[in-house]
Amino acid sequence: MAIELGSKARDKISGYEGIVTARTRYLSGCDRLAVQGKVDKDGKVPDAQYFDEPMLEVIEEPKSAQKPKSGMGAG
Repeated sequence: MAIELGSKARDKISGYEGIVTARTRYLSGCDRLAVQGKVDKDGKVPDAQYFDEPMLEVIEEPKSAQKPKSGMGAG
């Protein structure tokens, strides 16, 4: 089963974890996922790291998107 964008995932070897923000699919059939780590204590956003999909384990499923309430903006 494919890992969904927005999932929190961990690399099985390095332990690096973060939110899956992108998927790259190659002609060879390899899917690589970008995992964005947390902002560090200095407020800097680290570069996303790319991993082969089978090397990642899902820690937390993505949160469902909030649907806008009907009638918003209606006057």
